[in-house]
Amino acid sequence: MNEPIFLTPSFQERIWGGTRLKTVYHYDIPSNRTGECWAISGHEHGESTIISGIYTGRTLSELWNLNPNLFGFYNSDRFPLLTKILDANNDLSIQVHPDDEFASNFENGEFGKTECWYIIDCKQDAEIVFGHHAQTKEEFKMMIENNHWNDLLQRIKIKPGDFFYVPSGTIHALCEGTLVLEIQQSSDTTYRVYDYNRYGSNGKKRDLHLEKAIAVTTIPHVTQKTEPKVRSMNEATITTFIKDNYFTVHKWDVHSRLELVQDQHFMMVSVIDGEGTLEVNRHFYPIKKGGHFILPYNMENFILKGNISLIVSHP
Repeated sequence: MNEPIFLTPSFQERIWGGTRLKTVYHYDIPSNRTGECWAISGHEHGESTIISGIYTGRTLSELWNLNPNLFGFYNSDRFPLLTKILDANNDLSIQVHPDDEFASNFENGEFGKTECWYIIDCKQDAEIVFGHHAQTKEEFKMMIENNHWNDLLQRIKIKPGDFFYVPSGTIHALCEGTLVLEIQQSSDTTYRVYDYNRYGSNGKKRDLHLEKAIAVTTIPHVTQKTEPKVRSMNEATITTFIKDNYFTVHKWDVHSRLELVQDQHFMMVSVIDGEGTLEVNRHFYPIKKGGHFILPYNMENFILKGNISLIVSHP
């Protein structure tokens, strides 16, 4: 198969969600509290569906199992990564994710959840929670028990174009007024540490998961900084944000034309701005902001034309 695999997202309503997935990307969202677009997903809690070619109507997990050759026979029993766009209309809960070993043992064989964020847009003076100030597990527990959140949590100012690597064990939260593209392991395991005493749709305060959260949090916090590498070309710019054990993430800013070789098991591509065309073997595919597709194994050369920005990831 030498053609791209175009996908339609699934959407998740969240207490902190809003409407920017509709106003910015023109998605048909289920409500005005839509928090998450699961754009490229093989996870059972929100699968992407193929909308082009001979596999139209199949889910991504079905394609993964039916045709492993499309993904270079990548060694995983499930599609390993997940791309989301998040609309944080309000603050998300303070949370942490487990690593692979903990999740496998305590979450029915789930992957752990290491992730990263590209800030698409945010309000002026927006911030995130990223890390904490406790030096020992005992201090961490004491500050939680005494609700010393301002002393415990580390907050960072953000701006559009920022990139953050969020390994498992990191205390974190997106805050009000941010629109973010997230690349993560294909996992839906989150441990809430604090949720501003909010109530869920059942009229009860939302559950916290303090015992597991304390068990998996990295203490003291370690910030693993990334140093983006920029490669300028005549008609495009390629920024590589990170090369991690789980994923490599790039941003392709195409000003007119970009020709590359698909030399990975597969590439996950999200168009975050602009419009143009993707050319493969003299076939032309229109692409525009809000579109998502996979470039399969051995697709060889492809050409992007137009004025477009894309976030690209692969294992």
